[in-house]
Amino acid sequence: MRDAPAIELTGLTKAYGKVVGVDRLSLTVGAGEVFGFLGPNGAGKTTTLRCLVGLLRPSRGRVKVLGLDPITDHGRVAPRLGYLPGELRLYPELSGSQTLDLLSALQSAPAPHRSDLCDRLGLTNAVLERPVGGYSRGMKQKLGLVQALQHDPELVVLDEPTEGLDPLVQETFHALLHERAGAGRTVLLSSHVLPEVQRTCGRVAIVRDGKLVAVESVAALREARARRIRLAYSDGLGARPLGGAERWTPRWQGSRVELLVPPSEVVGALRGLLGPAVADVTVEEAGLDEAFLDLYRHSGPGEGP
Repeated sequence: MRDAPAIELTGLTKAYGKVVGVDRLSLTVGAGEVFGFLGPNGAGKTTTLRCLVGLLRPSRGRVKVLGLDPITDHGRVAPRLGYLPGELRLYPELSGSQTLDLLSALQSAPAPHRSDLCDRLGLTNAVLERPVGGYSRGMKQKLGLVQALQHDPELVVLDEPTEGLDPLVQETFHALLHERAGAGRTVLLSSHVLPEVQRTCGRVAIVRDGKLVAVESVAALREARARRIRLAYSDGLGARPLGGAERWTPRWQGSRVELLVPPSEVVGALRGLLGPAVADVTVEEAGLDEAFLDLYRHSGPGEGP
């Protein structure tokens, strides 16, 4: 079991009556990966994660987590799994400490990292003794991160983990992910914050309308997609026709223009764009956000990878 993939989905389908939330999704995440799970709202991300952690039973297909079925083997999976839901709901009358004690007991696992995590995330003893109902959104999210990581799980499933966190706490969160990966733990990160995924993940899966669109390394996804070309004109005339380059939807700001061009067409685009009025030009690899949007533009609803 220890040598099994951390996550193995085979033809996962989850239907709510006639509505299909996830459709024949197959995916494998190896042990020790920090893996991104991307898609717009309604794409099936949260449904997939709930099937992974045993909160939903698949309509069809198979789910294996750490080599086990998250529903029938729940008692064996729970101590080895950490989960932060996208909509974290806590008992408002319980204190922070009581909440962490309760969730640790439900997981049947000790919490050796609780004190260190609370210190690093700024959850003082005074804060932990207060009722959770009086916490801000950011404080609740910190508590959610602690409960997901306090028992040093082999697999952590995080759904929009930085919602409500200020930039300094986000830096701490990224450091925690780096440490998890360094310790050989597996992280599945579902987020709409694409630079965050680009910074932390080695591979990503992209879903659309409940179906898998692509599974690629972050580096390959960026490399295969558009290049960003920026031109600055010195004549002060502002926006102007760009001939064949208009098909790349140029975005103008005064006398500066930006285009997203497929890699194979960059050289030809520059030959047509460069002229005496061009004062400056840059070409750079698209970020993950541009690559993600470009992939969505060129795949129809429900298309596979």
